[in-house]
Amino acid sequence: MEIPGDGLDDILIELYQQLLKNGEANSSTIGNSVEFLGVTLRIAKPRARVSRSETRARPFSALGELLWYLSGSDEAAFVSPYIPFYGRKGKPSIVNGAYGPRIRTRHGFDQLEKVIEIMRRKDGSRRAVIQLYDAADLLTDLDIPCTLGLQFHRRGSLLHMTAMMRSNDAYLGLPHDVFCFTMIQELVATELGLDLGEYTHMVGSMHLYESDRGKAEQYISEGYQRAAEMPPMPRSEPFAMIGELLAFERKARVNEEADPDAELGQNYWADLARLLQINFARDDNEIMDISARMRNNFYHSFIEDQRDRKSEAARRAAAKVNVEQA
Repeated sequence: MEIPGDGLDDILIELYQQLLKNGEANSSTIGNSVEFLGVTLRIAKPRARVSRSETRARPFSALGELLWYLSGSDEAAFVSPYIPFYGRKGKPSIVNGAYGPRIRTRHGFDQLEKVIEIMRRKDGSRRAVIQLYDAADLLTDLDIPCTLGLQFHRRGSLLHMTAMMRSNDAYLGLPHDVFCFTMIQELVATELGLDLGEYTHMVGSMHLYESDRGKAEQYISEGYQRAAEMPPMPRSEPFAMIGELLAFERKARVNEEADPDAELGQNYWADLARLLQINFARDDNEIMDISARMRNNFYHSFIEDQRDRKSEAARRAAAKVNVEQA
């Protein structure tokens, strides 16, 4: 199966409809699902990487996961404030399948740096591949990567990219994967002075768990969302700016006072820093204050959704306390 589209929502609405209608039943240790084998997704506009729906718009958690990868960390404590799954009781503090060390440090060199070097030397190379799945992963029952590898294709002035997955959760995993991998594609393209080409996502088992069936149906019921693109990344030392953003993130997670404009400089990076602040904001007034300083209107609908989610979470927490005290 191949599904083309301009952006993430074009892909999701077609994929969910097909899985719900024609997916083959499958069971695993995680749960029952419907799946397709051998799925290819093609996104023509990789910057249209964030769903505009109410249920799938998750730039905050996806940005946190991206920074986890780029930091080289395998610590659950880094990513659990964005994805609580990793912080659940009984989960290991070190994530065996974490992508960060596999990309940046595990082999004694930085795979991102090496693929950039290859593409600087040669347009048209087929060797610019980052390997994530190891042969040794066959010998363990611990968490292992769903991603096999990432391949970069420099062709003239464009940088295309292909992600190869052994397994992909269509509801929870896919939106994050598209966000993180197309951001890496854009980082590499910007470092090389290239424009973004197509993003291709190839999956051995694309599946939707029965527990998420109703959520997928709700997403479909929202209707089609026209693709909207994130602003383009500035062409100035993007990996140095990722270092600055990681330093800012450390302040945001402990609510240390910090000024994104002063510390990040460029509007693009300062807005991403503000998204981090909003993720860790303590109350709605703080979110509104940060939102008023956003430089690009692209993010405002996502911020409103985040406000609603945080308000609902606070309401549920208060109701739980009231029940326990009764």
